[in-house]
Amino acid sequence: MQNPKLDKFKKYFGRKPSIQEIVREPTAGGIVFRRDRSGGVEILLIQDHKDRWTIPKGHIEEGESAQAAARREIGEEAGLHDVDVLGWLGKIHFRYRRVDKLVLISQQVYLMRVNTDGNEIQKEEWMNGIKWFPFAEALDLIEYEDIGKLMLLAMKRIRQEKL
Repeated sequence: MQNPKLDKFKKYFGRKPSIQEIVREPTAGGIVFRRDRSGGVEILLIQDHKDRWTIPKGHIEEGESAQAAARREIGEEAGLHDVDVLGWLGKIHFRYRRVDKLVLISQQVYLMRVNTDGNEIQKEEWMNGIKWFPFAEALDLIEYEDIGKLMLLAMKRIRQEKL
């Protein structure tokens, strides 16, 4: 979306406007896995509109728990409604700039197992892709280092608990 005032400001001063507001956005998502025919672990990743591979996630709504939000987002973003939440993996913090706002994201991440074959996945319109990947390939593709660390923790739990 174009902002004529911002464009004029940048033209004259050659820099971004100062931060006017700090916005906190709590989010939740899941590292969702299934077993392939040979028993190998596959991880579900989505590809955002900037071609970055990540996990399905989204904002926690007013009065909603992080776990409920993660389950809801997996349903909305991936079309997977029959999943088991097997545990909490961790919380990630990051920030980005949205024009004159500093957005602080806190993201709760859960380990989830799909109870179906997982072939019912459907991408939302804003996504460039959605796909199951063998664990090692998913780990290579994941855009964000903190999520990659949680994926390693998830795999450790899957192996230890023989999930």
